[in-house]
Amino acid sequence: MNLISAPADISSKDLPLREDVRLLGRILGDTLREQEGEETFQLVESVRRAAVRFRKTQDERDGAQLEQMLDALSPVETLAVVRAFSYFSQLSNIAEDLHHNRRHRAHLQAGSTPKNGSLKLALDRLEKKPVAAQTLQAFLDSALISPVLTAHPTEVQRKSILDCQLIISKLLSDRDRLDMTPEDLADNEEALRRFVLILWQTRMLRTAKLTVRDEISNGLEFYRYTFLREIPGIYANLEKALEARFDKDIRVPPLLRIGSWIGGDRDGNPFVTHDVMRDAAREHSSLAFEHYLNETYLLGRRLSLTDRLVDVSDELRGLSDISPDTAPERADEPYRRALNLVYARLSATAAKLGHTISHLPPLGSGAEPYPNAEAFIADLDIIIASLFKHGAVYLARGRLANLRRAAEVFGFHLAPLDMRQHSAIHEQTVSELFGRSNGKANYQDLDEAGRREVLLAALQAGTPLLTELAQYEDVARSELQIMQAAADIHRQFGRAALPNHIISKTDAVSDMLEIALMLQQVGLLEGNHTLHVNIIPLFETIEDLRGCGTIMDELFSIPWYRDVLARSRGNTQEVMLGYSDSNKDGGYITANWELYKAELELVKVFAKHGVELRLFHGRGGTVGRGGGPSYDAILAQPPGSVNGQIRITEQGEVISSKYSNPEIGRRNLETLLAATLEATLLHHHGDDSTMPEYHRIMESLSREAFAAYRELVYETPGFNDFFFSATPIREIAELNIGSRPSARRASNRIEDLRAIPWVFSWGLTRTLLPGWYGFGSAVKRFVEREGQSGIAQLQSMYKNWAFFRGLMSNMDMVLSKTDMGIASRYAQLVEDRELGDRIFAAIEREWEITVEMLFEITGSECLLEDNPTFARSLTTRTPYIDPLNHLQVALLERHRAGDNAELVKRAIHLTINGIATGLRNSG
Repeated sequence: MNLISAPADISSKDLPLREDVRLLGRILGDTLREQEGEETFQLVESVRRAAVRFRKTQDERDGAQLEQMLDALSPVETLAVVRAFSYFSQLSNIAEDLHHNRRHRAHLQAGSTPKNGSLKLALDRLEKKPVAAQTLQAFLDSALISPVLTAHPTEVQRKSILDCQLIISKLLSDRDRLDMTPEDLADNEEALRRFVLILWQTRMLRTAKLTVRDEISNGLEFYRYTFLREIPGIYANLEKALEARFDKDIRVPPLLRIGSWIGGDRDGNPFVTHDVMRDAAREHSSLAFEHYLNETYLLGRRLSLTDRLVDVSDELRGLSDISPDTAPERADEPYRRALNLVYARLSATAAKLGHTISHLPPLGSGAEPYPNAEAFIADLDIIIASLFKHGAVYLARGRLANLRRAAEVFGFHLAPLDMRQHSAIHEQTVSELFGRSNGKANYQDLDEAGRREVLLAALQAGTPLLTELAQYEDVARSELQIMQAAADIHRQFGRAALPNHIISKTDAVSDMLEIALMLQQVGLLEGNHTLHVNIIPLFETIEDLRGCGTIMDELFSIPWYRDVLARSRGNTQEVMLGYSDSNKDGGYITANWELYKAELELVKVFAKHGVELRLFHGRGGTVGRGGGPSYDAILAQPPGSVNGQIRITEQGEVISSKYSNPEIGRRNLETLLAATLEATLLHHHGDDSTMPEYHRIMESLSREAFAAYRELVYETPGFNDFFFSATPIREIAELNIGSRPSARRASNRIEDLRAIPWVFSWGLTRTLLPGWYGFGSAVKRFVEREGQSGIAQLQSMYKNWAFFRGLMSNMDMVLSKTDMGIASRYAQLVEDRELGDRIFAAIEREWEITVEMLFEITGSECLLEDNPTFARSLTTRTPYIDPLNHLQVALLERHRAGDNAELVKRAIHLTINGIATGLRNSG
């Protein structure tokens, strides 16, 4: 059943998209014909036409014809079809991204009203309210907006493929933005053909499992693609916009920063070692210096201003006079000489830190290294001030100002790297610390009160407990080596290089004190009160979310901890909330409601103790893992929970979709900034009790949805067998898409499975169960109890409450990607047919009720009614995903029946890649 109604006509605004898709499709078709032969081309084209026809008519006869055609494919033909359809999805994604950029530019050029999420609209709203300059300055001074990159394994694309896509995107963009002659267009098309051919002849799948070092390297590419250049540009635009709106000068400190977990996240990943973490910090720093040296070298070549024509400041003259650049032909060019001094000092600093950046020419020797990034910035300030002094404003504001801002944002460390580990590992390590230092090996036998007592006594005494590392068991030794590496990173690259430690599965105050004791052993907690690392609890299960307020209340009631916060952490405590595990634990509705309630409770607890709250949202790419539009998500946060400070994980394929294209990346970053501005300065920050009736209803819906979800996933006999048979979960584990194991321990229990492969598996089967299951039956029961007034109440919530509206909008998007007909094919993979039919019937029944109830609440008659652009996109791409699902089911059936041929396994993995590419945010 097709519940999506895309507009039948193509608006003039979308005609360029259609033309781009046709061009890329034609080039791909020509490549297929040239490389694989006319017969293969005709085969792929026949499948394509049949898939489009079936998706359009939904006629069972057309569906049967498509299935018959696909079932008749040989293994070699299957590979050709899978690769062709996968590459078409990739090329369509490129065209769509380009079209979004095109529409955005057209919107700006037309002077149209800015859209939600734009920085301009946010500032217009601040001006209209109005927000006083001093209020805005206070916000900017305390703000922190930080997307944090993680290596969670849902990115199926190889870097070689991604690089090729970026070149194709650039070539396609050139056709749109440059005034080309016929010869130019012909050359451009030939280049497009060249890179589509490279795509076709490049291996889609990795042949070896990614290492953590691979993930570090891949993550750093996004700094080259986007962050290093676009973030300074965002600051420059913000400064100009504020200058135009306010009489008073408003300073913009470095409030927007990119963080990373890649190389520091050890939870469940034994491959993140102390050496790997050191390498991550070193690679981060090396990239920062590479950028600074490149920019400084270029500026030194360009700023050829002569002191025969311009006056320079005494400070600039001082830099010029001590420059190692003594070439007589530049004796009258003080800016060049000063920049060459900066270049030489940067080179010396990089060498001192152990970096080898050999592609740029050396300049002199014996230059004094910079002691820190602030000294580098001070030299740039001298150059900028001198340019302003003699009226060279455009030179002071351009590339040079962006370099200065980059140095302020990225420092000599590039990005703050977070550490993360499970609380059980800390407990084991601390138990050994006590046991080997004083012979008392009973720490793990103590109750919570006993643990707090001994931990606080040790922390306040400050007596070293750490002995020779060789004496410790493997787990404790590894953690203590991590602590020592953290201290080394602080000494070498500065405290900003490694500022946070996150504790997974925090469920007691002692979990926080344990990591404090571990940090104390290596000097990262100095003098009992000076803490150099933020200790961040992560609450991730439903039970943990319900208990987080109590834990933080008890923690803040400890005078020693409050003193540490006040003295060394600016009286600010960060708390991380996990969206993925809470969803797997309790389902979509309950997870989101418990997260909302947890934030409300934390706001109250922090206000009670006078502590500043910073929330870190552990969101994934899919709705089942907390994904969805960032602007709406931030504005839907409970009152008082943003307060100018927010961190959000960016995971897997979402990183490349958001940040591989600089223009899209910049827009996504501006959206985070705009949303945080609005949520902090424009929204009511009082008690949320103004909507007690809405809360009562949500509590009721959550209770019913939780019961329905738990009954299916954790209480239905045979559900584990159904899941492991009716999804490609085992085959996903064989893909080389991440360094971290897919399960916490080897078992077939859902509880032990990580949230990422859980969600990824349901996405591939087009069920997407974690993003909706339980909602329909919950609403139905609520309406049965409340009568017709129940629907009216839910409609009122949808209209007036951003939180509930966001829930419905995200679920609408998830349901648009589901296909119960395709999902039923996967259910037939379950050997116990009675079990498979019974469980799938329950899923399908809940899906039907969910769609019905969603339409009742929103008033829509079809999915994506309010999002015609996405509806059209999905309608275009779905016919290319459907055959991949059909082929995947057939291949899984063969493989599980004993066909272990390499060709079959490769085809399965290619279908996983292709479906994920078509769905875009699949994990």
